[in-house]
Amino acid sequence: MDKIYGERVYIRPITEEDTDLIIAWRNSDAVRPYFIYQKPFTREGHREWLETMIRTRRAYQFIVCTIEEDKPIGCTYLRDYDRENNKIEYGVFLGSDDVKGKGIGTEILGLTLRFAFDKLHVHKVFARAFADNRASIGSFLKGGFAKEAYLKDEVYVNGQYRDIVLLGIINPDEG
Repeated sequence: MDKIYGERVYIRPITEEDTDLIIAWRNSDAVRPYFIYQKPFTREGHREWLETMIRTRRAYQFIVCTIEEDKPIGCTYLRDYDRENNKIEYGVFLGSDDVKGKGIGTEILGLTLRFAFDKLHVHKVFARAFADNRASIGSFLKGGFAKEAYLKDEVYVNGQYRDIVLLGIINPDEG
């Protein structure tokens, strides 16, 4: 698959060479608290993800890079591809603090949706976010997602139950 370009960033498929970068980002205090899965990322765990999810096309993961500097700044992915129901889950994280709050998350969302709808032809993309993660929820809404459910005490993370907001977007070409 080729790179997908936006105005300020592009996404490219993840490679095994990105492992150290992904591990550093996912284990950072700026990223880990926003994920339901809180356990530390390891090289072995990431290799297993690449082998069991990426290579089998149950998931698609991309590195986000700035166009101007060609610098990796984060990651976006589509996971748990449910072919029977033709839907997939969206996720994103920015590993670089200097790009947060500048609308880049919404641009990344648009690029990832373009791949999901134009290449995979999925009917629906959904996302989950902690209910108190206003920045992510706001970015999802700005990118066209709609709130679909509020799930009370949905996950048990770090010794406490957390609420989850479920959001979704239907392929506009099917409407």
